[in-house]
Amino acid sequence: MREKIQRFGRFLSGMVMPNIGAFIAWGLITALFIPTGWMPNEKLSALVGPMIVYMLPLLIGYTGGKLVHGVRGGVVGAAATMGVIVGTTIPMFLGGMIMGPATAWVMKKIDEVLDGKIPTGFEMLVNNFTAGILAAAFALIGLVGVGPIVQTVSDALGAGVDTIVKAGLLPIASIFIEPAKILFLNNAINHGVLTPLGVAEAADAGKSIFFLLETNPGPGLGLLAACWVFGKGLAKESAPGAIIIHFLGGIHEIYFPYVLMNPVLLLAVIAGGFTGVLTFVFLGAGLVAAPSPGSIFALSAMAPKGGLLPVWAGILTAAVVSFLVAAVVLKFTNKSSDLEEAKGAVKEMKGLRQVSIKKIVFACDAGMGSSAMGASTLRKKIKAAGLDIEVVHASVEDVPNDANLIVTHESLAARTRQDHPNVEVVTITNFVGAPEYDTLVQRLLK
Repeated sequence: MREKIQRFGRFLSGMVMPNIGAFIAWGLITALFIPTGWMPNEKLSALVGPMIVYMLPLLIGYTGGKLVHGVRGGVVGAAATMGVIVGTTIPMFLGGMIMGPATAWVMKKIDEVLDGKIPTGFEMLVNNFTAGILAAAFALIGLVGVGPIVQTVSDALGAGVDTIVKAGLLPIASIFIEPAKILFLNNAINHGVLTPLGVAEAADAGKSIFFLLETNPGPGLGLLAACWVFGKGLAKESAPGAIIIHFLGGIHEIYFPYVLMNPVLLLAVIAGGFTGVLTFVFLGAGLVAAPSPGSIFALSAMAPKGGLLPVWAGILTAAVVSFLVAAVVLKFTNKSSDLEEAKGAVKEMKGLRQVSIKKIVFACDAGMGSSAMGASTLRKKIKAAGLDIEVVHASVEDVPNDANLIVTHESLAARTRQDHPNVEVVTITNFVGAPEYDTLVQRLLK
């Protein structure tokens, strides 16, 4: 079930994450040039509306279609998304997420039916017209059918969310968000659900608290600080480096293994998240766009004029509460299991097949944050050992076909092995200072 949820969440976030740069561009322009921005400018702020109404939904529709059927699927998906954009009065992110993949899927099926049946010399003509007819049909369907339905659903969801916010119940969301993050659903939650909600709210109010719910680095900071002070073994030794990567670099996946090694610590991040959101609500904090990654620098850059201190306050209170709860948990439950984990890693490494390793892929859920960091760490160790082995990073679904070895976190191991049954998979439990890195290098040297 977890793997299925991860896959679906990965698909949702996969439509948004490649376009985060565009979201940040819109957020910066909004923060700078709207009437309440840092540098109000009526002419430059004219970009804000068209970007959120047309550009961002079209990018989502294109990306969703491309995920299903390549560039061809992306083109028909974008054209179909234009239908729901014109047929509504709100930013159509949800419509893009529906129309892009749906239209591309139909295009894919049509191409499969026509494969090998087109007369020689007519391939381009048939391909262009089938795509054009399908795109036109789905654009019309989006305009008169899907668009109004999505707007009705969006209005209802918006009203429900508004009720939750006004009732002061938003902090309760941390009870669901924090455990889901530990299961590597952070990208799905943030970019698949919260970012579209936040963009819609920010378009009206100039900022949104939804951009802060998952990205707040406070809970993870407090947890890692507690592990540094009260932890034992590898957890204590690696915590300082993890703090830098998490808080400054914005890669939250770095603290997930600390919770997985001691699940009771989940109480600390839930308590920290709850406190942070409560502070945000009380002080009226919000961001103008989604910060990515969830670094203190990114959050500060996306804060609206006059809204920086409320954001920092929520991060600080979340970190303090998370630290205190984690300190209590570690005092009563802490035990050093690093030796057994290292032994397990050695045992797994000894099971490696004797194959020529030329390319190692570090895989994570999104292929951007933790995998990039892990690949960098492993690459340096392999280079220092004098080995001529390429190390790259990718998402679990996008591992290159020429990979000889895949390294991933143990929570993604089953999913990775299922997708790549013919490639050896090595798992790690901690992204920083993991003994598996050195064990793997020693194995490769032999």
